[in-house]
Amino acid sequence: MNRINQKLQENKKLLSIYFTAGYPKLNDTVNIIQDLEKSGVDLIEIGLPFSDPLADGPTIQESSTAALNNGMTTELLFQQLEDIRKTVSIPLIIMGYFNPVLQYGVEAFCQKCQEVGIDGVILPDLPLDVYQEEYESIFKKYGLINVFLITPQTSDERIKAIDNASDGFIYMVSSASTTGAKVGFVDEQKAYFDRIANMQLKNPQIVGFGISNAQTFNQATEKAKGAIIGSAFIKYLSAHGPDKIADFVKGIR
Repeated sequence: MNRINQKLQENKKLLSIYFTAGYPKLNDTVNIIQDLEKSGVDLIEIGLPFSDPLADGPTIQESSTAALNNGMTTELLFQQLEDIRKTVSIPLIIMGYFNPVLQYGVEAFCQKCQEVGIDGVILPDLPLDVYQEEYESIFKKYGLINVFLITPQTSDERIKAIDNASDGFIYMVSSASTTGAKVGFVDEQKAYFDRIANMQLKNPQIVGFGISNAQTFNQATEKAKGAIIGSAFIKYLSAHGPDKIADFVKGIR
């Protein structure tokens, strides 16, 4: 069984942390992953930096630009992760844009993911129908879960199609804006959380965008299986470096 599916079966609310590979410094990637697991994080999303990150807010965009300037590439990330499964057991997901995957070669990318122990990918700009028609068989060949996103604007019909195509969790975007830490959730977002919970989808949902502290984590996970923190963690790394990760995680739960 894929590590993501194993983790989803645990009787707890899951905390997933996103960070950008190669940031703050080029060779911080492995240490950050190891420290996040030691601090009690359940899943890790490793951001593959891209030069045109349309869906990302300023914090993640800046970290992506810095990582690229540091010299981060897809090939280098795989080299950094070569021995990661000797020290880390929690699910690891690569999140990024489809263009670098296409440039690397979709099958070569999936094969490398399997070799280093990546469990899934999140590629927000890879449409469901294109994935199903052209790439699903390749992803499945290498045991890779493809995580799809839904937003408050996604129709019930499309959500059901995504649910049927998924085998893991659904990334539930909390708002239609770009990523970034917010103070709390408004009534409109809470109604969206209720709407999705009432659909009783077969795949659990993990909420992303706008989660930055214990309050927003608890709000997001009232109805969902877990929540993802990205921008707030990257801001913390920018301010404190990668040496005090445990303090950040303790502040969430």
